[in-house]
Amino acid sequence: MENRQARVRLKPGREKSIQGRHPWVFSGAIEGLEGEASPGDLLKVVSHKGEFLAQGFYNPHSQIALRLLSFRKETLDADFFRQRLQQAIDFRTKMAIPSTALRLVHGDADGLPGLVLDAYGPYLVLQISSLGMNRIKPQLLEILQELLSPEGIIERSESAGLKEEGLESNKAVLRGPAEPRTLIEENGAKFAIDLLGGQKTGFFIDQRDNRQAVAKWTAGKRLLNCFSYTGGFSVLAALAGAQTTSVEISEPAQALARENFKLNGLDPEQHQFITANVFDYLRQLEPSYEMIVLDPPAFVKNKNHLKQACRAYQDINRIAMRQSLPDGLLLTCSCSHYLDWELFQKILFSAATESGRQVQILQRLGQPLDHPVSLFHPEGEYLKAFLLRVI
Repeated sequence: MENRQARVRLKPGREKSIQGRHPWVFSGAIEGLEGEASPGDLLKVVSHKGEFLAQGFYNPHSQIALRLLSFRKETLDADFFRQRLQQAIDFRTKMAIPSTALRLVHGDADGLPGLVLDAYGPYLVLQISSLGMNRIKPQLLEILQELLSPEGIIERSESAGLKEEGLESNKAVLRGPAEPRTLIEENGAKFAIDLLGGQKTGFFIDQRDNRQAVAKWTAGKRLLNCFSYTGGFSVLAALAGAQTTSVEISEPAQALARENFKLNGLDPEQHQFITANVFDYLRQLEPSYEMIVLDPPAFVKNKNHLKQACRAYQDINRIAMRQSLPDGLLLTCSCSHYLDWELFQKILFSAATESGRQVQILQRLGQPLDHPVSLFHPEGEYLKAFLLRVI
């Protein structure tokens, strides 16, 4: 797996981020390549003076030219990756997560840059976002089969950054049944998962804890679940006695949401399912809900779209605040790492000012335990949510 005939030398003074164990090295920090290497090779990284710093995947065509795996002189072979995967899996096993769907590998936080691995019962779904990780995909599949013996492995590599890495999107069954469809259980609720056709890897696993929290807050009340997808927030809330309205633009997602209600012994006819654009629906809505959930897709696909995305977040939150009942709750989320906590709060401040409502922050919510964030790589903290009280 390693290329021992070449190494990457950094420019003078550009080793500080590596010494701080940040796993990314940008192309502007590189002085040159010594020896011959192909994009995706595993190379050693040295300082301008030739001192060893780290080892990682090299891709000269990407802005992130190096994705680091190790800060030690060690052999990066199949045993190395087996150990990394086993360590990540063992950690999740010890946590007693109340779900049969969980994240087993969370990229850089688990020392495996460019790899996300989710388990849905007996199925594994992987996302690859780096050229180097894609190069060793055959070995990864063999190791995963050995460690977990899954019934099927599906790839859902469809991120916007694949082109820069020199990769194409790939949605395919790599091993196992041709059309995987499975059921999971989460906090006592059941969900049907479309592993090939669903969003992300099939379900928004990262909102598990927040769905449970919303269920407690809305027991016996009325919940408006916006961008509801397959009804995750709605099902948990309905099981707690809430009256729910789910707004989602995708008809297939709404059909699966209705199915999920039935799976849990809930009558979908006693709840509302609105297939519509959330922005348009909220604008014409009369205030009638004790709680609104805003869990939109990532408006920020890259840094170039940040300004436009901030306006979209501000618009949707302003409208939701205006349509909130007095003393109502609003859970508003962002799933983009480009939008940090400080900027998100500033957006909400502007939205509240424009709405003319008094708004309080009650709580900040984020990713669950199986989506850890490395202290050395804060970019891994992508999910941010504010629980607000609209007075």
